[in-house]
Amino acid sequence: MTTTPEPITDLDSWLAALLRPTALIELAALAVCLALAWGLVWLVRRTVGTPEENSILFGRRIGDGVMFPLLLLALGMLARLLLERWVPLAVFKIAMPVLVSLVVIRTGVKVLQVAFQNAPIVRLLERTISWVAWLAMVLWVSGLLPVLLDELDQIKWKVGSSELSARNMIEGALTAGAVLIVTLWISAAIEARLLRKATGSVLSLRKAISNATRALLMFVGLLVALSAVGIDLTALSVLGGAVGVGIGFGLQKLAANYVSGFVILAERSIRIGDFVKVDSFEGRVTDINARYTVISAPNGRESIVPNEMLLIQRVENLSLNNSKISQSTEVAVGYDSDVDLVINLLKEAALQEERVLREPAPSVTLTAFGADGLEFNLGYWIADPENGQGNLRSAVNLRILQALRANHIDVPYPQRVVHAPVAKPAEAVSTAVSPA
Repeated sequence: MTTTPEPITDLDSWLAALLRPTALIELAALAVCLALAWGLVWLVRRTVGTPEENSILFGRRIGDGVMFPLLLLALGMLARLLLERWVPLAVFKIAMPVLVSLVVIRTGVKVLQVAFQNAPIVRLLERTISWVAWLAMVLWVSGLLPVLLDELDQIKWKVGSSELSARNMIEGALTAGAVLIVTLWISAAIEARLLRKATGSVLSLRKAISNATRALLMFVGLLVALSAVGIDLTALSVLGGAVGVGIGFGLQKLAANYVSGFVILAERSIRIGDFVKVDSFEGRVTDINARYTVISAPNGRESIVPNEMLLIQRVENLSLNNSKISQSTEVAVGYDSDVDLVINLLKEAALQEERVLREPAPSVTLTAFGADGLEFNLGYWIADPENGQGNLRSAVNLRILQALRANHIDVPYPQRVVHAPVAKPAEAVSTAVSPA
């Protein structure tokens, strides 16, 4: 036999319902839902293995991802459906809005953290989502939400042939935010799937596909959100024409950088991981975004290069076909030195460094008969320029100096011959002294 639960209409009824013995049953049901959700997430994490650090579903810990609050909300709704047939609900009427708010907050925060890593606006958006979710929860529980929506619906104004209200604007903003969160979640999942274990040219191509997919999904999501609010999309044709004119006049550079980014990723002339030199700045390409490319130098400095610059200026890609680059150093010895011994010592000094390639082998040439001595050029190849070039050249030079000193080979100082005129001795001057 089932009984109809009594409605709770005022504060006294709330307090009375929370003090009933049935409230303990609701709390026990919530505890069971919490334990089940925790156990299921733990079991899934154990089954699929260690999740990625930026996983939206799992996160770093069990309660950090979206899966835990989603499962808890689903189990809570199921428990509520089962309990409301026999007992009057009080705890669940508070718990369900709280769980919904937790799901909204956790989903929005995790998606924004993955989609816009280290962006300053992420923190502001996280706080905005939290405040809006908790405010909606309080209004829902207190019963003021329908009243507030009715009051906002009375605030209307006319825009052309359409009539808008404050309620429509707020609902439209929330709908657009929810749709964009979902599209960002889908694009982040696609990006993680595409970029997993990809390297070299494959990584650049997949990065281009990922960027295009994200832009397309956000555009479609925005259109869906506007349609859900009731805005006529044909009215956007005028806005589209204005945006086109703006791009043609004021946003040329911005549009050129975006187009250049897709061109670079598509033709793969510069790939993530390449060692390049742009405008006297050398470094490895660590990221290619739609508008700019990040180049990291071995000394820790990073350069943000607009993509248009990579297309219209001369760029040295030191690892387009292969990562090998050559280095050389000049050495001068005295004219009385053993030439064959000097050549062997220079080659051995280079080969003592592990980073110097054995194939092709280091080469030594006698380049000039200098004013101060014989001038030799030592050339060698390396395959890891990202680990620094100046440090290796310094190490090779030190080994050369040690080898020459150990074999008593003179490294001459600059010699100059200065011719100076010799002064003639002063002639004796005879002075006649008259007798007194």
